[in-house]
Amino acid sequence: MSTLEPAAVRRVAVIGGSRVPFARSDGPYATASNQEMLTAALDGLVDRYGLERPGAVGEFVAGAVLKHSRDFNLARETVLGSRLDARTPAYDIQQACGTGLQAVVAAANKIALGQTEAAVAGGSDTASDAPLGVNDDLRKLLLEARRATSLGARLKALAKVRPGHLVPDVPRNAEPRTGLSMGEHAAVTARAWGVTREAQDELAATSHQRLAAAYERGFFQDLVVPFRGLARDQNLRPGSTVEKLATLKPVFGVDGPEPTMTAGNSTPLTDGAAVVLLASEEWAEERGLEPLAYLTAYETAAVDFVHGDVADGEDGLLMAPAYAVPRMLERAGLGLDDFDLVEVHEAFASQVLATLAAWEKRGLPPVDQARLNVVGSSLATGHPFAATGARIVATLAKLLAERDTPGRGLISICAAGGQGVTAVLERP
Repeated sequence: MSTLEPAAVRRVAVIGGSRVPFARSDGPYATASNQEMLTAALDGLVDRYGLERPGAVGEFVAGAVLKHSRDFNLARETVLGSRLDARTPAYDIQQACGTGLQAVVAAANKIALGQTEAAVAGGSDTASDAPLGVNDDLRKLLLEARRATSLGARLKALAKVRPGHLVPDVPRNAEPRTGLSMGEHAAVTARAWGVTREAQDELAATSHQRLAAAYERGFFQDLVVPFRGLARDQNLRPGSTVEKLATLKPVFGVDGPEPTMTAGNSTPLTDGAAVVLLASEEWAEERGLEPLAYLTAYETAAVDFVHGDVADGEDGLLMAPAYAVPRMLERAGLGLDDFDLVEVHEAFASQVLATLAAWEKRGLPPVDQARLNVVGSSLATGHPFAATGARIVATLAKLLAERDTPGRGLISICAAGGQGVTAVLERP
């Protein structure tokens, strides 16, 4: 029996991106579902690149962190409600805040191996339309009643229901194994790494100022599609300054000494969706499309944050990129000095600064602030969990395409559960 020869690995091109403006929770998108936002972002991509015809895209990969039971097949339902051909396969993926980037990696792997020519990847999340579950005790009683084989047994089970059982199960922003919110975990990490309030506020103000400048020069014109009355990210504060941020009271770590984390240097709960179009070089050439950049490396990592944060150690909940990036660079034969641009997801200003410090501790050179998040990041845009990865990929790819010379960019995203997803984009 003959054996198949392994396919040659192909370069994966980033063609473009599309997203809706991000909105603060319980605002303009309060009644928008994950599917509605994701469909709007996807249709923006379909319209821009003419993807309506059958077979234009090999598959659609996307996910959401906060999902209703109706969203069990979110990616496929999004395709069926969009202008993408209904015969396009689709599947869901989820890795907390790394979902969007992990979706990109999953799609890129198939393109690299020649299993498909083009794919769309991304994510959507709504903190406004959060799933409210039935109280777990009530759920068990209802299941007991359903399993009952007689009317008497069914009524006996239902008779156990008490007023307290009617309290809904509201999603909590807390890690199941520690009970601490992401913000409280980040506060522990900030203390462990000695991150100052002043440095956090400076990073946050810079993020807003850079995002505002990028909008003013039209950078996002072909990356953002208007949705429900918004044309730019609602969380953006163009007039943000270090002085204004310094007036805000700490909201995380307040039970510890000298708390430093405020609403101003932390991302708010956010609604939004973003997608990216990936393809082989041949697919792009046939359609006369110039790739913005190429996805050339990626890595994931995880840390034991339960023992790291709880013991006031350095391996906090959001510190997995401190391991993923050095490992990725070693495998690729690169150093941080080889990068023209560095995109670090800003879940919290403290987490960004702790990550930079951790890279230095592991022997990597300091990151020049002029290369870091040059058009702003999550502190200014907001952070719809599963959408952030696709937003960053599209943004970095366009930044590289704007350059007159070859360039390379690094992506670093922390995620709940002590995970991290990282990647490298290059433009030859």
